[in-house]
Amino acid sequence: QVQLVESGGGLVQAGGSLRLSCSASGRAFSNLAMGWFRQAPGKEREFVAAINWSGSNTYCADSVKGRFTISRDNAKNTAYLQMDSLKPEDTAVYYCAASRFNTVSGSRAMYAYWGQGTQVTVSS
Repeated sequence: QVQLVESGGGLVQAGGSLRLSCSASGRAFSNLAMGWFRQAPGKEREFVAAINWSGSNTYCADSVKGRFTISRDNAKNTAYLQMDSLKPEDTAVYYCAASRFNTVSGSRAMYAYWGQGTQVTVSS
């Protein structure tokens, strides 16, 4: 089993920045691809960004490309989502997810492990 714990959410004004962290335990972190998803009230959970095992490959949704950056530190068993130029439409619960596959897939089905989520609220 893999346990994922997100942190770093909060309230920020439009145009501001936040960095989310996802700490993993229970399996060799360097053998987990990591993804970030988000879910706004009344909407489906949607893909945000993903990074493969080594961090050599990343993929971001068009809606956040150029504003959000995913990264990882395998020595710290932690993945990050740097969010800049935040917009009110970025308001959502953000979930960290882990996959046993060396992937940057945006499909929820590829991720077997999920965190509890952290709230991000962007005020206008």
